[in-house]
Amino acid sequence: MKLLLVEDDVKLAQFVIKGLKESGFEVDHATNGREGRDFAFENRYDLCIFDIMLPGLDGISLIEELRRCKITAPFLILSAKQSVDARVQGLQAGSDDFLVKPFSFTELLARIHALIRRAQGYSETSSVGLGGLHVDLSTREITRDSVPIDLQNREFELLAYLLRNVGRVVSKTMIIEHVWNFNFDPHTNIVEARISKLREKIDKPFEKKLIHTIRGAGYVLREEP
Repeated sequence: MKLLLVEDDVKLAQFVIKGLKESGFEVDHATNGREGRDFAFENRYDLCIFDIMLPGLDGISLIEELRRCKITAPFLILSAKQSVDARVQGLQAGSDDFLVKPFSFTELLARIHALIRRAQGYSETSSVGLGGLHVDLSTREITRDSVPIDLQNREFELLAYLLRNVGRVVSKTMIIEHVWNFNFDPHTNIVEARISKLREKIDKPFEKKLIHTIRGAGYVLREEP
């Protein structure tokens, strides 16, 4: 998943970016409002994070402009302003959440996951599953038939994408764009390699298989009778 961070405090931005990348996100960083606006117009993000006090174009004006231009990604404000008025102003401008600095990275990450789940149509429950496979999207805990399963960040994102499309065939191109956030290269075998690793952990130790290859079309996560 791909995020945009618009933050002029370089030290804070480096801290946030490091944590987000370790959590499996791709992150673009802009240091002023105008640069952030250009990023938002040129790319598709799963979530955008804005400071309010930005050079060039302040965060509130930036959010208002992006909403007028029909940018629908979830927006999260990070701000040192603690007043109720500042929060109300941010939410009225089009932000979906407001987090006051200084903040816990754990809380930031939890809010990011909650906003993305809501935007992608998940219910308030963070648990999804299929055929004995249970995934907690908040804690990233995975079990199948009560057996714990440990996945790397990219493997988790791939599984989460398949779970969002249970019963629907997804192509290599769709997986590349949604999980790796870059354009499809017909010569890469990155999808096949990650699907293979995911199968070793999700399917191989168990009798029923959940990940199926549809020749010439892609992959589907479904429970066979």
